[in-house]
Amino acid sequence: MTEEITAAALDPERFIEEKVAEIRRVVGDGIAINALSGGVDSSTVTMLGHRALGKQLKTVFINNGLMRQGEPEQVVGFFRDLGVPVDVVDARAEFFAALKGVTDPERKREAITQTFYRDVFGRIVHESGARYLLQGTILTDIDETVAGIKRQHNVFAQLGIDPQAAFGYHIIEPLVQLRKDGVRKLGKALGLPAELFARIPFPGPALAARVIGEATPERIETVRRATAVVERWLQGSGAFQYLAILHEDRVTGMRDGKRDFGQQIEVRCWDSVDARTATPTRLPFELLERIASEIIREVPGIVSVTYNIATKPPSTIEAV
Repeated sequence: MTEEITAAALDPERFIEEKVAEIRRVVGDGIAINALSGGVDSSTVTMLGHRALGKQLKTVFINNGLMRQGEPEQVVGFFRDLGVPVDVVDARAEFFAALKGVTDPERKREAITQTFYRDVFGRIVHESGARYLLQGTILTDIDETVAGIKRQHNVFAQLGIDPQAAFGYHIIEPLVQLRKDGVRKLGKALGLPAELFARIPFPGPALAARVIGEATPERIETVRRATAVVERWLQGSGAFQYLAILHEDRVTGMRDGKRDFGQQIEVRCWDSVDARTATPTRLPFELLERIASEIIREVPGIVSVTYNIATKPPSTIEAV
């Protein structure tokens, strides 16, 4: 069982020193590779790996077509400024092919996992000659997967999966003792700007975790646009996380005096410390009205906007 280090007990400099030594010991004179998504966990593990390995670490950003608006350009730019080179890999066609026709949440997560680790990343690892994958798995990912709440795409050993046998490389997970608040503290100590270490969490399956039903390019674009509106309005709220969910069923609406069967966006905004439990943020009703009005105006096909008021548990922060 993984021993937790709470954010209050975390000594960032000591942790960095220990993990740098551990990563160097495992990798030796070999090559390690890591996938940067721009989220708090992947950004922190990228900087930790860069500190430990320098040019022995190959960092890639896999454009899976499921990211937020402008994400690849923004993330690569941040890390270029930090002196960390990042290669961008366009894998949009492969991910959407794997997701075609898939509606079940667990099958959707499994399709993303297999496409990422076996197909896209497996090919990149083989071409790079790397034998090690540096990954930002945190303790909450493991807890939720082992408890059967939801299958986190980056958890293997705890499910009895050997990545070496399944995918052809060894996985190093230096953050597994930490939760989100501890990772933020560590990221700041590693020199990440606040735009990265203080970012709201973003799921590994990306926007596919925010589309109920099939994640087609068109439906992903719908939730991407709604996400941009929600993040623009709530970025100063102080909430732990905020997001938009696209529902599967079409709902009855009215437009120009006529019946219009459209789509529904659910807005979620959470107060939490470590994502284990969460409560909906009590946003002013006037703010919710502005968000809803802009989503309906800016996102084609949306006729209904709702706000989640269920706590975690029984709800979860993401929908899929």
